[in-house]
Amino acid sequence: MSFDKVEIPYGAYWSTPFAKWQGSLQHLHSMKFAAHVARAELKKRDIAPEVFDFGVLGMTIAQFQSFYGAPWPFYEIGMKHVVGPTITQVCSTGARVILAGASEIEVGLASVALVLATDRTSNGPHMYYPAPRGPGGTGQAEDQMLYNFSNDAIGGHSMLATAEYVARKYQISTEEQHAVVLRRYAQYQDALADDRAFQKRFMTLPFSVPKPNFKGEDKVMEGDEGIFPTTAEGLAKLKPAEGGTVTFGGQTHPADGSCAMILAAPGKARELSRNDKIRIRFLGFGQGRVDMAQMPLAPIKAAKSALANAGLAIDQMKAIKSHNPFVINDIAFARETGYELMRMNNYGCSLIWGHPQGSTGMRCIIELIEELVLMGGGVGMFQGCAAGDSSLAAIIEVSDR
Repeated sequence: MSFDKVEIPYGAYWSTPFAKWQGSLQHLHSMKFAAHVARAELKKRDIAPEVFDFGVLGMTIAQFQSFYGAPWPFYEIGMKHVVGPTITQVCSTGARVILAGASEIEVGLASVALVLATDRTSNGPHMYYPAPRGPGGTGQAEDQMLYNFSNDAIGGHSMLATAEYVARKYQISTEEQHAVVLRRYAQYQDALADDRAFQKRFMTLPFSVPKPNFKGEDKVMEGDEGIFPTTAEGLAKLKPAEGGTVTFGGQTHPADGSCAMILAAPGKARELSRNDKIRIRFLGFGQGRVDMAQMPLAPIKAAKSALANAGLAIDQMKAIKSHNPFVINDIAFARETGYELMRMNNYGCSLIWGHPQGSTGMRCIIELIEELVLMGGGVGMFQGCAAGDSSLAAIIEVSDR
């Protein structure tokens, strides 16, 4: 089942560099930041905010007054009469907002949508939930991100425990994990070649980081921040956490950042495209959920669902991008689907450039599009896991008109 009434205008998407936790973007309100970047990127493309009749905001970490949701950043962008939902689906948020925007256009309720995906994992809120009938009237408290990464709401286990479970199930050693980590790091280096030519296809670099009041420049980022130099010798020195197999090198790091994408009906997509000879469309989506504490296996289920919806086979994918919070995700995926492990994630992935949660999946999809364009077109897949042992996958085709 393809989406015939909605396309992605070529070049009508962007990502900020991702910054390490407590890094160069830690002082910025993520909703205001998404709007600030969108205004600049729309102006750069000579796209007026009045063109939009729908929008979606995706984020997972609460910010001051985020209760107001999507209408607030839309207004800041200039979309003063546009409505739309705010969506959070943990690590699948970036892909989910794309599906929501595409669906709205596909059913004829909108013609041009702006989907924003943003998060600041740094300095997350400390939440207190009153419980008048609790002992002494005291309630519950949590640090929104840190507590939930370590305490599954259903099983009580950490996310790291899900990776170790899958490592045991598939007999994946630390050495095998590190071999794939080295490959993923090398693939990211290709995105930095020729003065970051690949990243500059969708990212404004150098990137001017605004001050907290968004008036004036705080600093300049040359690119992603928090990338760890990776060598076989360095990885060999790392000890697995909790006595298992997964080391710091085999998992991603929390980050801050923002992405956005324009979706449009075919005629509008051609008008908004940087190259109207390139057609980008969705061939299918899929989602899945696996047994508790098996999160890294969830993308396999979503990918198979997406392939079935598109009527395609895994060997027809010219490129695959994954949200891989653990390198174990990629290893298990390759074993179950037969897709070549070292072919996945050219030019980068969340394992290397970090995980701002809300934005992660969208950046993967943006990079997938540009990779397919460089390959002369074809069909590719994004797949990624999310908390709750869930997942989302999307199949995208890049072709000539």
